[in-house]
Amino acid sequence: MPVFAYDAIDAGGQKITREVNASNKDDAAKQIRAQGLRPTRITIKAEKKQSGGGSEKKKRRGFVLFDRVKQAQIVTFTSQLSTLQDAGLPIVRSVKILSGQQSPGRFRDQLESVSEDVEQGSTFSEALGKYPRSFDKLYTSMVKAGEAGGVLDVILNRLAAFMEKSQKLKKQVMGAMIYPAAVVTVAMVILVFIMIYVVPSFEAMFKDLGQQLPGPTRMLLSLSKALRSYWYLIPGIPFLFWLLLKGITRSEKGKMGVDRLKLKLPVFGVIIKKSSISRFCRTLGTLIASGVPILEALKIVKEAIGNLVIANAIEEVHGSIREGDTIAGPLRSSGIFDDLLVNMIDVGEETGELDKMLIKIADNYETDVDVAVEGMSSLLEPMLIVGMGGCVGFIVVALFLPLIEIMKNIK
Repeated sequence: MPVFAYDAIDAGGQKITREVNASNKDDAAKQIRAQGLRPTRITIKAEKKQSGGGSEKKKRRGFVLFDRVKQAQIVTFTSQLSTLQDAGLPIVRSVKILSGQQSPGRFRDQLESVSEDVEQGSTFSEALGKYPRSFDKLYTSMVKAGEAGGVLDVILNRLAAFMEKSQKLKKQVMGAMIYPAAVVTVAMVILVFIMIYVVPSFEAMFKDLGQQLPGPTRMLLSLSKALRSYWYLIPGIPFLFWLLLKGITRSEKGKMGVDRLKLKLPVFGVIIKKSSISRFCRTLGTLIASGVPILEALKIVKEAIGNLVIANAIEEVHGSIREGDTIAGPLRSSGIFDDLLVNMIDVGEETGELDKMLIKIADNYETDVDVAVEGMSSLLEPMLIVGMGGCVGFIVVALFLPLIEIMKNIK
């Protein structure tokens, strides 16, 4: 049976520290009150475990060490926990119920550990904070605000809705990239096959002709020879590009340059910019509506935004508010945010409904992202077809130019 250490106040107002054996924390509290004491702190001290039980759990956790907690799991958990809290269930019981519904793996182990920590006296937000890869600072800050205000069920419901919208936006942008990536990959495979296996057969024929080949044909044959000699380097090109990008973004200056380039890319830049601004507005609006102080909310948003250019603009906003100024001014001077957005935020500050205005802006920008993604898909398809046709056309022309020259000489 577990041993609980506790601090309590006796009838004379004196503070005492003792221990009690109890099956759980509630039972310990009942025993303490039965002695005429008022408990102020109860924490578990020792627990007798069955032989082999701890090692079995440790072993099971070892197998799931490399499991990754999916965002969809956290969204579902948050939504279900909000429902259980709204029904009036204690937080420990709610987490235990939901952990029992999870498949064996890392997330289930984390929830079991969270319920144990809360049962031993930690707050829910502190217990979640031990797993920052699953429950980030945004999540724990909102939970902490919900605990402080006694509206944890409302905050969890709001958090679940926020995560669902963020996940939907991310999937939409990533889904729009799948089609062009697949087309480009297939096109590259076809072109490499032609260069390695088809063009060499023409090269042997051109040698027999014994005449000077046109420039495009020589270029094509040289490229074909290089691909045949160094074909094993082709799969490493994307990896080398990734390493180069990682090396550049290690420094703050390099990352700033890459993030600025992302925002200026044709077609893709508009989508990246609008989705980043939408994430900024929805995250900040959700945090403010949940009762998180504005300075802390801006600090969390800065870490979660993922773009250094926009993060620097948010840093300027943080400094402006700390000095007693408004949010709209630094956003306008940054040159990243549209005038309409800045004016709407300005109105939100004046009316005291900044959180609602930020959520409304996020909804508008998500609609713009939808339109931009559809437009990009419509534009990329003909561009990819033209690009593929141009490459194939160059190969065909380069191969047939010598034959045309031979025909001219015969005439």
